[in-house]
Amino acid sequence: MDISPALLLLLALGFCCPGIYGQSLDIKVTSPKDITQLQVGQKLQLECQTDKNSGAFWIHKDKRGTLHFIVFINSVARTTFGNQRTATRFEASKHNTNYYLAVKSFTPQDEGNYFCVMNFNQMLYFSPGQPAFLPATTVAPTTCEPTTKGGKTEDPNLKTPDPERRMQENLEHFCLTFFWMPLLGLCLLLLQLLATTIVLRQR
Repeated sequence: MDISPALLLLLALGFCCPGIYGQSLDIKVTSPKDITQLQVGQKLQLECQTDKNSGAFWIHKDKRGTLHFIVFINSVARTTFGNQRTATRFEASKHNTNYYLAVKSFTPQDEGNYFCVMNFNQMLYFSPGQPAFLPATTVAPTTCEPTTKGGKTEDPNLKTPDPERRMQENLEHFCLTFFWMPLLGLCLLLLQLLATTIVLRQR
């Protein structure tokens, strides 16, 4: 029976929500090649080293902090991609308890951090992110001027984003969008059907 990738992600999020804590499981993402000098069109190869044989998700966090589901590789090496376009851009495989991902031709939209995610004991476990970026271009230094807001001076240089907090917020948004909202809708539908049934029986 074919299971859509959206359903797979939904099930995984359903198991873990609301308790995504990023607990430590023995998961590590590496690249067999030096990717410090990535070039457009180059093949990016990533390896997820684990000690479990329960299947793994590959997720991409782009430069804006948005999470993208790429592929799920199950315990018998069967792959389920997010969509047909994703399937043509990526390759995925498995050997023993190691899970592999390859970006066939790296582009600027592929920049970001790549995570290997496993569902174990009804919890999602994230690997540390593997950054993959094109070499930075040299730009003239800019000076950030403090801005005045409401009579208070704010220095933009003092505001630094917290990557872990932002990821947690993204995951909570995933839970809300893909699990709790549909579940709430289903509950409301069941209540409506129950009310209709009671009215019809009273007649």
